[in-house]
Amino acid sequence: MVTAAWTGVDPEWSREIDVPSTSGADAPGTVRRWHLLDNGAQLARRGLTPAGTLLCVHGNPTWSYLWRTLLAAGSDPAHPWRVVAVDQLDMGFSERTGTFRRLADRINDLGDLTAALGLDGPVVTVGHDWGGVISLGWALAHPRQLAGVGLTNTAVHQPAGTNIPPALRLALHPAVHRWGTTTSDTFLRVTHSLAHPPLAADVRSAFMAPYRGTGRRAGVGNFVADIPADPSHPSFPALSRVAEGLRGLKVPALMLWGPRDPIFSDRYLKDLIGRLPDAKVHRFEGAGHLVAEDRNIAAPVFEWLAGHRRDKDNGPVDGPAPEPPTPDPGTGLPPLWAPLTELAAGPAGGDTAVAEMAPDGSVARSLSWQELERSIAALAAGLKEAGVGPGSRVSLMVPPGVDLTVVLYACLRLGAVVVVADAGLGTRGLSRAVKGATPDFLIGIDRALAAAAALGWSGRRISVRDLPAGRRRVLAVETSLAALARRGAGLSPEPASRVPDADPDADAPAAVLFTSGSTGPAKGVLYTHRQLAAMRDTVAATLGIRPGARLVAGFAPFALLGPALGAVSVTPAMDVTVPRTLTARALGDAAAAIDATVIFASPAALRNVLVTRGGLSGAGLEALGRVELLLSAGAPVPESLLAEVQRMVPLASLHTPYGMTEALPVTDISLEQIRSAAADAAAGTVAGAGNGVCVGLPVHGARVAVIPLASDGSAPGDQPVTAAGVTGEILVSAPHVKEAYDRLWLTQRESVRTAGWHRTGDVGHFDAAGRLWVEGRLAHVVTAPGAVVTPVGAEQAIERLDGVGLAAVIGVGPAGTQAVAAVVETVPPARRAGPAAPQLAGRVRAAAREAGVSVSAVLVVPSQPTDIRHNAKIDRTRLSRWASAVLAGGRPGTP
Repeated sequence: MVTAAWTGVDPEWSREIDVPSTSGADAPGTVRRWHLLDNGAQLARRGLTPAGTLLCVHGNPTWSYLWRTLLAAGSDPAHPWRVVAVDQLDMGFSERTGTFRRLADRINDLGDLTAALGLDGPVVTVGHDWGGVISLGWALAHPRQLAGVGLTNTAVHQPAGTNIPPALRLALHPAVHRWGTTTSDTFLRVTHSLAHPPLAADVRSAFMAPYRGTGRRAGVGNFVADIPADPSHPSFPALSRVAEGLRGLKVPALMLWGPRDPIFSDRYLKDLIGRLPDAKVHRFEGAGHLVAEDRNIAAPVFEWLAGHRRDKDNGPVDGPAPEPPTPDPGTGLPPLWAPLTELAAGPAGGDTAVAEMAPDGSVARSLSWQELERSIAALAAGLKEAGVGPGSRVSLMVPPGVDLTVVLYACLRLGAVVVVADAGLGTRGLSRAVKGATPDFLIGIDRALAAAAALGWSGRRISVRDLPAGRRRVLAVETSLAALARRGAGLSPEPASRVPDADPDADAPAAVLFTSGSTGPAKGVLYTHRQLAAMRDTVAATLGIRPGARLVAGFAPFALLGPALGAVSVTPAMDVTVPRTLTARALGDAAAAIDATVIFASPAALRNVLVTRGGLSGAGLEALGRVELLLSAGAPVPESLLAEVQRMVPLASLHTPYGMTEALPVTDISLEQIRSAAADAAAGTVAGAGNGVCVGLPVHGARVAVIPLASDGSAPGDQPVTAAGVTGEILVSAPHVKEAYDRLWLTQRESVRTAGWHRTGDVGHFDAAGRLWVEGRLAHVVTAPGAVVTPVGAEQAIERLDGVGLAAVIGVGPAGTQAVAAVVETVPPARRAGPAAPQLAGRVRAAAREAGVSVSAVLVVPSQPTDIRHNAKIDRTRLSRWASAVLAGGRPGTP
């Protein structure tokens, strides 16, 4: 029995039970004493009837203490569940048997225990580490009782061609094994060190408690020795039976994962998803091997249980998602590439379709519509022969241009899922995104392949160009796009015949596109083929971009969408992942090359174009003068910036669509409409006009609403409103809204908790004319005493001051009592960061006051910390931490 008061454990849960063995490592009838943490008696004493039983199985070298938060949650009268957390034999406070127990033995042991407990259904197993395999073995042997399976970091199969993790190889080494696992407590201490953040001293002590002394640790060593490292191991057949048995498991499954696990990495999660494809999966970024310690897993587990209980009572309810209020686009929606195919077959087939520019202003490469169609078909045939098919995840690390266009559409036609995470996320963010997506194939330029080799990204590697044999070996590259295209072209006279006869299912996954990561770790956004096609049609209908348009794409998403719109597309000479590298000369040269009618560039790109406009060539200046439409998005675009750009493109209609990776676009507004909205705000003639960036009216097929903010800055309701002047979280419903967040089940549920709507995380309001005004991010709302302050309106007012560039309004201090601070980037840049000079501080306070915000402190920085992709989205969370330290008397440093 547990006699000490371990943190988080109710002593009433601790019990022991004698269990007769039926088979396995012990002779039949041998009685073994088990220790459990079990809240069943407590529930009975309180008169609570549990909805079922959670059977929780720890791994090595933990014990039932790992599941204390599930025990506490299951004891809540609001959702009572019996939770039985076992200490496996030779582990925790259960009996030390002196017998080596293998995987099959432990599965049998668990069955003996549940029989002794009289455990009947419904039972949901929960397992961690090697306890995951054991719990799954029990689940497969007890289908009548089984109602579901839950897993945290574990594995059931070693992927072909890979070694077991280095930490386990070391622990198995004969020179290390006994000393590291049994003679000393090293294995325990190393395991405990994997917690993020580190375990508190009392928690660490609790985990060590059952294993004090060499005699108490034999099970720890035996558990490690029983790892089936290869098919010759005695436990390999048992592991294989579990692994293959999962494919027939039809009960609900939940996987909660810590990606920072050096043992059970994302490659094991990928394998489990392949065996349990309908499982709900959530990866907790920053969490590791001890995910149950790193994050609150009790809340999602019981939310999942409640959802499936509703399923049983009322039909499927995996998150509120009734029929959306927008019209169904229909099953006959042409696939994304339909306009491209039609143009290739028509009279315009010989015209330029896609091009990319060289730094000297010449066209580096181009393809006609017919050449593009043939190139896509040939590459698709080659990729198909190489193993790319429906559902294959293909990470594309190729700069926008001809190569990326060809490989993107080839993959989509095959039904593969393209994974797009650009270098704008930075090395760390990009690596996190790629590892989380676990691609089957990684196609990239040399630099991306070198990163893949150095950082251990998964996937079979394909280079863009043919590489020398030595370089291929170093980068573990199998082949190249060029070789696959040659192979595909030679498979038959018509390479298209090697591509699937039917288009992929409209509701099949098509792409995982990563967010910018400007408000936390970048999230993968999953789109189906139907949603991508709906995005194409929304952009075409809203902005009037039709086949025959000629597009300069200085923004990566539009470089890829251009061919789907039937638009001639050219990529200017720039690093598209760093928008501010676009120069006026490069923009003008690209526009002249195709006689452009449309330009798309981010605000940061346009700022640099204006700075460098002196370098425009005569031909470039003339070409810009013929542009009919200029689009800019990715961050708020000041009217003053648009006004300067208008002088460069005098005939163009300037538009700033508002949207996000999850829904592009949501609303649209022109420069003329921006000025009209500003006039309405200044005159006060339209209720609700003002305070934020006016982003206009919903785009074709979209509906927009808000959920009003509460006094604590949250948006807790579920009733959408469109009344003028009500500030709240912005919602959108449209056929082109994302399918889901990839492997982020909890994030997805939160985003759709208002039935039929996507909750954007932005805050704003409508004016009486129905226009939407964006006031900032929900996460950046400042909760001052007696007031909720949204940042954008005051920031705009401050940015209109002479000598001020970008401004950020942030909160400092505890929520509910935050002081409002303004951090400004001065022009010219300040030499060092710190408190603003009194004169500047006074001007900033006065400007903010006119916008209705009282600023307590003003600080300056040489430059604002912005996201890499847009070079414009300020990292307000980082600024808030920095400002808090400065105002508390710390050294300013650099935010």
